[in-house]
Amino acid sequence: MSPRRPGLRIGTRESALARWQAEHVASALRSLPGAPEPELVLIRTEGDRIQDVPLSQVQGKAFFTKEIEDALLMGEVDVAVHSLKDLATQMPGGLALGAVMEREDPRDALLLAAERGSGAPAGSAAGLEALPRGARIGTSSLRRRAFLARWRPDLDLAELRGNVPTRIRKLDEGQYDGIVLAAAGVKRLGLAHRISAYLPFETFLPAVSQGAIGVQIRAGDVQTASWVGHLEHPPTRLVTAAERALLRTLEGGCHVPVGAFCELVPGSPKARLRLRASLSSLDGRVVAEGERWGSPEEADGLGVALAGELLEAGGREILDGIRTTAGGR
Repeated sequence: MSPRRPGLRIGTRESALARWQAEHVASALRSLPGAPEPELVLIRTEGDRIQDVPLSQVQGKAFFTKEIEDALLMGEVDVAVHSLKDLATQMPGGLALGAVMEREDPRDALLLAAERGSGAPAGSAAGLEALPRGARIGTSSLRRRAFLARWRPDLDLAELRGNVPTRIRKLDEGQYDGIVLAAAGVKRLGLAHRISAYLPFETFLPAVSQGAIGVQIRAGDVQTASWVGHLEHPPTRLVTAAERALLRTLEGGCHVPVGAFCELVPGSPKARLRLRASLSSLDGRVVAEGERWGSPEEADGLGVALAGELLEAGGREILDGIRTTAGGR
């Protein structure tokens, strides 16, 4: 066996899901002959520290990534591992996206309290439809709140913070009738049995890049890039590039209720990209949505073009309304 090179420090948040993702990266690196021995460095971010304020009221956009990116820029870590949906679409100067790993299930999932967890079949929207009027549903996402308000305006939507296990504990304590989480995180933590229903794309497009892991490195760090590059999953890089280009063009982030999903559709003579997106007002009453097809070579252009269509179809007014509301808080 080839000797291990000096260690490769992997910066990550402290949550169970973040550590799972970092360990996933570390395991993949360990499988490479002669690769540096990975070492996890736990970093607490602003988003982790602020637990008593809704995310929509936290200033800025990089509250789950900034401290980790700063550590990477200062050479305190060699690699940063993030949920790709948390990464800003404009990469900070001096950093690069070294790899995009294969995407897990991108859908949102409805979880019910333990004694009610079998009330809806997995893989359908029956759980959401079957909830009684006034049911209290927890989520910290403006996108999820807007989409829930659109399809079930009778529900009581409540703020929900904390890591995945904490959110499920709050659900089981009776603080909520149900909660909505990213299916990928629930599955990665071995909790898929808690999912009561997967929310279908027809009504609930996921967050941009949901389910994908981004591995960030310093720009120009050729040695680290040579190892991290082995973790790349080209199809996931392709589809998330289209989604991130759309979000970047809309100038959106966690403060904008936008859902998008791009898929690589097999075809003859070649595969094509299908990108769907939905931009909603905060109350779910006004929606701009659309779909666009394109070639894999034009992934970025596809996202830019569909974003332009959404803006022309009422999206500009939606964004103006959201900015006005945010400015008035």
